[in-house]
Amino acid sequence: MRRLPLTLLAAGLLASGIASAATTTIPTTAVKTAEQLRDRALHDDTAYQVTASLTTEVGARLAGSEADRRAVDWAVAKFKELGYDKVYTEPVTYPLWVRRSERAAIVAPFPQPLALTALGYSPATPKGGLRAEVVRFDSLDALKAADPAAIKGKIVYVDYRMERAKDGHGYGMGSAVRVAGPVLAAEKGAAGYLLRSAGTDAHERAPHTGVTGFRDPAKAIPAAALSNPDADQLTRVLAYGKPVTLKLDLDCGIVGEYTGANVIGEITGRKHPHQVVAIGGHLDSWDLGTGAIDDGAGVAIAMAAGKLIHDLPQRPDRTIRVIAFANEEMGLWGGRAYAEKHAGEVAKFQLGTESDFGAGPIWRMSASVKPEARDAIGQIARVLEPVGVAYDATRPGGGGSDLSQMHAKGMAALSLTQDGTKYFDWHHTPNDTLDKIDPAELAQNVAVYAAFSYMAAQAHGDFGSAPGAFAKDGAGE
Repeated sequence: MRRLPLTLLAAGLLASGIASAATTTIPTTAVKTAEQLRDRALHDDTAYQVTASLTTEVGARLAGSEADRRAVDWAVAKFKELGYDKVYTEPVTYPLWVRRSERAAIVAPFPQPLALTALGYSPATPKGGLRAEVVRFDSLDALKAADPAAIKGKIVYVDYRMERAKDGHGYGMGSAVRVAGPVLAAEKGAAGYLLRSAGTDAHERAPHTGVTGFRDPAKAIPAAALSNPDADQLTRVLAYGKPVTLKLDLDCGIVGEYTGANVIGEITGRKHPHQVVAIGGHLDSWDLGTGAIDDGAGVAIAMAAGKLIHDLPQRPDRTIRVIAFANEEMGLWGGRAYAEKHAGEVAKFQLGTESDFGAGPIWRMSASVKPEARDAIGQIARVLEPVGVAYDATRPGGGGSDLSQMHAKGMAALSLTQDGTKYFDWHHTPNDTLDKIDPAELAQNVAVYAAFSYMAAQAHGDFGSAPGAFAKDGAGE
């Protein structure tokens, strides 16, 4: 008997709808249903209404605050309202950081106030405020190279301007200046730390908050971010060549420990209820805005995608699990707690990703899956292409912020990259509000999440989740 080449044999099996044991494929009927879900989602406003509900009825949701408690109750109620089959919470414990007040001013040579905001895990300044000379560095590398003698007792100011990019890659260095910079300045003996906000707005006098890398309160120094116009002003004053003295007055700090919760809703699988497709967003937000783009939109996208699948005539084969994570903003606490609790079940996770990059349209997909599942990813890509999503087969998928922790344990994952061109104009500022969301762009996100989730749930075969399966990606670091 004449033997066919393996590639032709595999192609013939796929065409006939019969996959080899190692090959993952998605049935034609599931593809057609996914296309219908995609098209229905484009005309569905559930995600916008959910975002409006969260940001109006709860508002800002700083982790551990009274509003954070109300957000957990809101999420439980919203999952139930949307018809989820199972709704539950899992505890997450973390340091409780509070913000009370913040002020700063140039004392000399040209006295004037500055607009700034304290950073997460910053301690308070001494009673009466911190008054010290400012020393400027134009980059994190310059700070690393500095002689501690030039820094000791002074307020370090890192004047790094973040670059705008569609994929948001400028945030890598912007966040490093905010997270690592204060720790480095403290190690060199600085009395305080300032940075130009990690944001791409140039004209808004709205500082961007965010977390620092401090983990030991005994080693922390007061740290804050200047709005971009105020950073410009401080830089101009320093350019006169005279010593610049600044007074910093922050009332904030860690006041103990708090136990919050990840809130989880499930659409129970019909055939394989213990195998899950995991999607979600983080429920907490910073306290300056109302947390619409970061990350009310992400929670709403996942909730709405699950609701569309719930409304099909028949439940999917596998469970759709939507997770509203606790306290992502100050260190992925919800994601890490979830991964620690569920690491032993990682092989049951079919595929996962989290939405945490605003509400702009998704334009790129990448994946970390086993080689035998690449054809199935291609099938998903073809369904998403008509709504503007391009598949980049050269890039790994990380699972998003919190679910990167499950990916690091071995969960197969996607990355669904949104257009972040404007995201860092509003990120972590008072301007993170509902008006920044375009309902049509938000609906496109739901279309992507609903279609991919359903196809993954219906796949014949898995995507390669296993303990340690994707360690080479470096995901979750």
